[in-house]
Amino acid sequence: MTEISDVQQQRESALVQRVVASFAGAPDARTRELVEALTRHVHGFLRETRLTEDEWKRTIDFLTAVGHITDDRRQEFILLSDVLGASMQTITINNAARANATEATVFGPFFVEGSPEVGLGGDVAGGAAGEPCWVEGTVTGTDGRPVPGARVEVWEADADGLYDVQYGDDRVTGRGHLHADDEGRYRLWAVTPTPYPIPDDGPVGELLRATGRDPMRAAHLHLMVQAAGYRTLVTHVFPRHDPYLESDSVFGVRDSLIVDVQQQLPNTATPDGRDVTGPWARISFDLVLAPAT
Repeated sequence: MTEISDVQQQRESALVQRVVASFAGAPDARTRELVEALTRHVHGFLRETRLTEDEWKRTIDFLTAVGHITDDRRQEFILLSDVLGASMQTITINNAARANATEATVFGPFFVEGSPEVGLGGDVAGGAAGEPCWVEGTVTGTDGRPVPGARVEVWEADADGLYDVQYGDDRVTGRGHLHADDEGRYRLWAVTPTPYPIPDDGPVGELLRATGRDPMRAAHLHLMVQAAGYRTLVTHVFPRHDPYLESDSVFGVRDSLIVDVQQQLPNTATPDGRDVTGPWARISFDLVLAPAT
């Protein structure tokens, strides 16, 4: 790297100081803290890498493309945050370890408000392709006490690796919610999670290809659990032995969230008496909520 003269370094440093100083009058202290830190880090990146003007323009074009492809069904900026590990780092910071509380992981870009209520033992698959999978467990606090009535939201991709919103029609499949019973127990039918690629037909996909990274996500089932007095939990369960556990494209895997999937032979009796033709599976996963404060 070409040696940078003292005069050049002084000019660059002076510019950083001028920009940071421009935010001194921000009326909100937190806003000031954020923009000042962002300025220092952005300028630090520019100076460390000696970014060229062509590279700067390509970066602006890339971010513009991320914005253009984003709509009410696809959030490319969340996807970009995910593949850079920024989403997981933010989650890690904001969900500090608390006793035996279940670890949080990425929200992902495919959550949709207004999922159907399926009730205890209901079917969130809603006709989605895939092997039927019985999911059950308990919701407790870190003190071990049940959390009756906790709202458990579930969403997942189908066996073809697609969420309902990716089909472009009005189907509602692979998502739903229910409430835990008086003993904090929840149970539902879903489909056995399968690995799938994140959407890679846009600028984030181009970034992954340019850096030699795989777009595959480890198979998982999304869970969001809410209850008064407890921190909202957004987490996944990951089937053990999935080939992408070590290379999940959004860095969402936590060892504590890896579960055994118990495969069931055809004609094996189901927990609720449901008639299932062909093989099915079952997953048991207990959810532990941290207190809100």
